[in-house]
Amino acid sequence: MSTLTIAAAQSLSLAGDLPGNIARHCRFIETAAEQGVELLVFPELSLTGYEGDAAAALAIEPQDAVLQPLRGLARKLGVTAIVGMPIRLEGSVSALIGALVLGADGSLGVYSKQHLHTGEELVFAPGFGGPTLNINGDVVALAVCADFTHASHAAAAADQGANLYAAGVLISEKGYAVDTVILQGYARQHSMAVLMANHGGLTGGWQSTGRSCIWSEDGSLIVAAPGTGDLLVVAQRNEGVWQGRVVPVTQAR
Repeated sequence: MSTLTIAAAQSLSLAGDLPGNIARHCRFIETAAEQGVELLVFPELSLTGYEGDAAAALAIEPQDAVLQPLRGLARKLGVTAIVGMPIRLEGSVSALIGALVLGADGSLGVYSKQHLHTGEELVFAPGFGGPTLNINGDVVALAVCADFTHASHAAAAADQGANLYAAGVLISEKGYAVDTVILQGYARQHSMAVLMANHGGLTGGWQSTGRSCIWSEDGSLIVAAPGTGDLLVVAQRNEGVWQGRVVPVTQAR
């Protein structure tokens, strides 16, 4: 089994501030590269914040040039980054909750949230999912928040051969215990590592609890953030053994 280093980018989002959030994401990608991270996963709607109508108004086509600073940096530093962004696909007026795959090789992949949380249908349309990723032989399936509350979603990932299930989320204290039990259960049931990247604080009126986690293929907790804030939650597999660490991310002032 090859080595693999993955990380959850537990980030704070500036409400509706796309340029500001791009700058913050760049700092996460730089920190991840310093830690040898190959796959970096951000929370749901990380580039706009979970801001409802305001986020939907910022929806872009995935190829939009506004993302070029992030795409260029990911390629330069050799980090595949999954960023949260409202998107509109060509020929459609509907906004989708997207997770864009900024490949270390310069490629661009698109995943869109399939299962909406109650109330999201007022602003967003259900998405179409997306293909699995291959990170040096490891097969990664993506999820965005409420996707993982449907057992069929994780089962489909396992059926596609995924050995890592990576979810960008927004989870408050109220839902944290239930949601982490679900995700940990998928690791055990499907023998795949599970990564959960949560927001680092308040967004869209929701107080995220942070505490991003990564579990191993047998459901054992590898590493978890101790609370909120801008943190990189890193897990490294070497010869089948996982080790984890939490790294603070310092933003420019």
